[in-house]
Amino acid sequence: MNIEHLKLFVRLATTNNISLAGRDLGLSSAVASTHINKLEEGLGVRLVHRTTRKVSLTEEGRAFLPHAENVLASVEAACASVGAGNLSPSGTLRVSASASFGRMHLMPALKGFLSRYPDLFIDFRFSDSIVDLVEGGFDIAIRNAELKDSTLIARKLLPDKRIVCASPDYLAKFGEPHSPHDLHGHQCINLTGIENWVFAAPGGQLSIKTKGRLRIDNGEAVRDACINGLGITISSTWNIYQHLERGELVQILQDYPLICDTAIWAVYPSSRLLAPKVRAFIDYFVEHFGNTSYWD
Repeated sequence: MNIEHLKLFVRLATTNNISLAGRDLGLSSAVASTHINKLEEGLGVRLVHRTTRKVSLTEEGRAFLPHAENVLASVEAACASVGAGNLSPSGTLRVSASASFGRMHLMPALKGFLSRYPDLFIDFRFSDSIVDLVEGGFDIAIRNAELKDSTLIARKLLPDKRIVCASPDYLAKFGEPHSPHDLHGHQCINLTGIENWVFAAPGGQLSIKTKGRLRIDNGEAVRDACINGLGITISSTWNIYQHLERGELVQILQDYPLICDTAIWAVYPSSRLLAPKVRAFIDYFVEHFGNTSYWD
C-alpha cells in the first residue's frame, strides 16, 4: 500500500475535493485522481463518491479513514524516532480567520512565519462568519467564538479581554455613565449578537440590555463608530489598544468589569494525525502572541 496514496486519501477526507487535496500535496488533479483510483483498486472497494462538484466518503471510506490516519501517524512517529521527521513543513495551508483580527494581528506577523517555513504557501480567507472547516477544506480557523462542534479541537492563542469604552467627545457631550444602569440613558453601539452586556457588580451579576441607533456586524466598524462619537460600545482590547494609547477612546465603567470568558482560539478538525504545517502555524502564533501584553 502506497503511503502517498494514503496521505492523499486522508487529505481528501478533509477537503472533499480531489483537485484541492492534490494541490495541497503538490499533485495535479489528474495524478491525484489516479492515486485514489489505485488505492481503491488495491483495496478492492470504492472509497469515495464522485460528483462534478465534490467527492464524499463512502461507508467503506469512512470505515477505512481512521486506519489510514493510524498508519500515517505510525510512519510519522517512526521517522521522528530517527530524526527524519524534522523536515520543514510544506504544501498549502488553508486558514480561515475573522476579518478584523486577521488583518490587524495575523498579517503583521506573517512575514516571520513565512521566513521560518519557506516551503509553505498560505491561503487565507478573512470573514466574520463562522465557516465549516471540513466543508470548506480549511486546515485551521482562528476564532473567538465558543467551540460547539465536538469534532473539532481548539488551542488557546491569547485572551480576548473586552472593555466598555467611548470617545472623549461623546463623554464631553453626553456625560460619563457611572454604573451599568446609566447605560439606559445613552446611545450604545452593538456588535451584532451582543446586545446584552453582563457586568460584575457588588450585588452579583448584572445584565443590561442596551439600546442604540447602530448595530454593526464588524468589530472594526463598531470601533470606528465609537471613535467618531456615535455612542458607547464594548470592544476587545486587541481591537482598540492603539486608540486607547492615543486617547481616541477612553475606558469607562472600570469598577464594573464585564463578565466575558472569551479567548482567541486556533481550531482544527479532530484527527489522529496533526499535519506538521498546522502544528507549525499554531506553535508560531502561540509563541508570537505570548510575547505581547497590550491586550491583557
